[in-house]
Amino acid sequence: MRTQNRHDVEFKNLLVTGGCGFIGSNFIRWLMNNRDFSGRIINVDSLTYAGNPENLADIAADFKSRYIFQKVDICDAAKLEDIFAQFEIDAVCHFAAESHVDRSIKTPGNFIQTNIVGTFNLLEAAKARGDQFKLFHHVSTDEVYGSLGTEGLFREDTPYRPNSPYSASKAASDHLVRAYYKTFGLPATISNCSNNYGPYQFPEKLIPLIILNALDGKSLPVYGDGKNVRDWLYVEDHCKAIWTIMNTGKRGETYNVGGKAEMENIVIVQMICDILDEIEPAKDGKQRRSLITYVKDRPGHDRRYAIDFSKIHNELGWSPGESFTTGLRKTIIWYLNQKQWVENIKTGAYQAWITEQYG
Repeated sequence: MRTQNRHDVEFKNLLVTGGCGFIGSNFIRWLMNNRDFSGRIINVDSLTYAGNPENLADIAADFKSRYIFQKVDICDAAKLEDIFAQFEIDAVCHFAAESHVDRSIKTPGNFIQTNIVGTFNLLEAAKARGDQFKLFHHVSTDEVYGSLGTEGLFREDTPYRPNSPYSASKAASDHLVRAYYKTFGLPATISNCSNNYGPYQFPEKLIPLIILNALDGKSLPVYGDGKNVRDWLYVEDHCKAIWTIMNTGKRGETYNVGGKAEMENIVIVQMICDILDEIEPAKDGKQRRSLITYVKDRPGHDRRYAIDFSKIHNELGWSPGESFTTGLRKTIIWYLNQKQWVENIKTGAYQAWITEQYG
């Protein structure tokens, strides 16, 4: 039975961390075009390799009085305190994180600093706002739960068993947020989502990597036997879920957000190949499935993730709007239509622009 939990709270100055990244930029874009929100967004992003202000260039132009960008690292506690005071922050939606498992294996220290220390700094700054602060929403991942067997689903009460430095750092940040709610009464909610895909995703992730490699006629690397399973969530559906939780979710609660789209990695790669062959055939006439290459599996590669999102569905009325088939086609078409964005990412031109603008 759906419950009506809507809070009589208007977020006037919403701090979004990591807003130039994949999910953060989609969230800001969706929210600024949502009649349900009339406040300001203060986007704090340190603009590491996956942060790209170009993702929000049109938003910055169209909403000059309501969109503010600040190039700040969440590990800089003093600058965060200044921003919270200057802009009278009354809510946080926290996306900023080091998020790629492969990178966490190579450089785990970066993940500890950003995902744990950075979250701590934000919580401290939020706590200092006292009664003026309305909500801290923390965006996390299903990877904190570890790996599933062939059956079963991750639920909100599933024990944490992270298997990579990335997922361990996210688990730690989840626990910090929950502790600040329990210990200090900081109003907070947490969401743990499955794998996101859609526009503006940096091409180190599976779906954009395969799309762009396939278009270039490059090999399509698949880890191990390709039968690792993930649940896939279209990014706009995720944005809607987050806003639903922020407005109607019970404070102190965790909500799992999934796409009801379990897929083996190899099946996804094959689907991308087939859709591209249909709408933009290769110039040499070859089927793109011929580019698939199996590579050595990565350490600690969890076999299967799958989300039970019945809590957010039953209590808050949210369900994903896109099937994996419709969402994947939309995503492929977006990348085909955004050749300049893709070129800027490939050449690093966006990073040169960031250096010119922000040093």
